[in-house]
Amino acid sequence: MSIAAASAAFSGFAALAAWQASKEANATASSVAQIERDRWHRELTPLLRLKLEAEQGVLYVRFDGPAGLGKIDVRLTLRDDFDRSRVSPLAGIATPEEMAQTIWGPYRFRPRIDGADDLGRTVAQVPLEADDRTRLAVDPSVRPSWYEGTEGEQRWRHQYRTTRIRLWADCEAEGHKPWRLSFEVPQDGTWAQTGRLVGT
Repeated sequence: MSIAAASAAFSGFAALAAWQASKEANATASSVAQIERDRWHRELTPLLRLKLEAEQGVLYVRFDGPAGLGKIDVRLTLRDDFDRSRVSPLAGIATPEEMAQTIWGPYRFRPRIDGADDLGRTVAQVPLEADDRTRLAVDPSVRPSWYEGTEGEQRWRHQYRTTRIRLWADCEAEGHKPWRLSFEVPQDGTWAQTGRLVGT
């Protein structure tokens, strides 16, 4: 091989190595930047508190910051007592649709009030600024039709007399990825502190 050919081959290898190193450096920089964005996102998680006032039929929602977020929009959705999507339908008693239309928990949002849907599972987005609070109307959940008569009503109420109200709080703020928080609100009138962040 001539000196010129060897020099050209070496230059080619050097260029390939430099390109590979640059590619790896860019990937590392992107990975580090994503880690930093995720950390910043977690640090800016909205601080919400929720409290049930059962006698008033009200669920209070308070936004305690961080103030740097400015205004946030919060949408609350009731969760069932556990994930019933894999539960077999009650043969001869309830269809999968009837099971899905049941709020399996102690309370529901008052249908068509505060932007609640017809079932009372979710409410429209609520705008809040730091140190603001709002209140949402709630009612005891409705027993499904197969909990028949007075005895069925008593059984339904007894089933949920002390259980916590499980909710998702989906929060949005301009310029940020959304947050999803998981809450369990006690029925004793105490504040449920900031919910658990789901995902990043």
